[in-house]
Amino acid sequence: MSVLEVSDIGISFGGVKAIDGVGFAVEPGEIFSIIGPNGAGKTTLFNVISGMYTASHGRVLLAGEDVTGLPPDVLAARGLSRTFQNLQIFHRMTAAENVMVGRHLQENCSLLADLLRLPSVNRQNRATRAAALALLDQVGLRDCADIPAGALSYGASKRLEIARALAAEPRVLLLDEPAAGCNSVETEDIDRLIGRVADRGIAVVLVEHDMKLVMKISHRILVLEQGRMLVEGSPQQVRDNPLVLEAYLGHHGAREAARA
Repeated sequence: MSVLEVSDIGISFGGVKAIDGVGFAVEPGEIFSIIGPNGAGKTTLFNVISGMYTASHGRVLLAGEDVTGLPPDVLAARGLSRTFQNLQIFHRMTAAENVMVGRHLQENCSLLADLLRLPSVNRQNRATRAAALALLDQVGLRDCADIPAGALSYGASKRLEIARALAAEPRVLLLDEPAAGCNSVETEDIDRLIGRVADRGIAVVLVEHDMKLVMKISHRILVLEQGRMLVEGSPQQVRDNPLVLEAYLGHHGAREAARA
């Protein structure tokens, strides 16, 4: 059974169709990439799926449940997390504290217990920090746990954002340009991290411009053009499709894809 199913999604802004009839399904542990030229509607589609935008038509199913139009916090509680194209970390908080923020859905909150500083609060805080440290270890940032997030390198900040998204224990993880602005070494780190996330059975839906990365790690790829579906298939099928070469990859992109 698909853990995420998107069907006939459409959304318009001022009469302009940004997304028109887009649909796909993703299985647990699958890496599904969405590519296309700038303005194709990739991030808009992510915003619809994650509840930031309301679609004019279509449905989003999460583990078989219709979650169309639910707000982001409710979707997060039901197992859908995302990162953003532009970094959204808390720069003055430590790396560990950033990840701990992502664990709030897993905590039993009580204003009275916090005010009285009951022992249960301290136990929960210790458990939350331990879980955060384990996630930082998974993304290669355990030694940076108590460093302010603003002092981390750009690539490390990207991995920190993924760790925070994972702290909510998602079934589906939406990654919007996780390697954007990263150098080749940082991109390799992101590559390996995404693979490990999928190996845990989490479905990864990826928007990314780095064709070498996309072709290397994706199980399936959807190509968007002007808000519509152009092609969906395996990396090889997408790489060899003349419509994709004409609309998006071009000669340079094809060379990058072939190097994957």
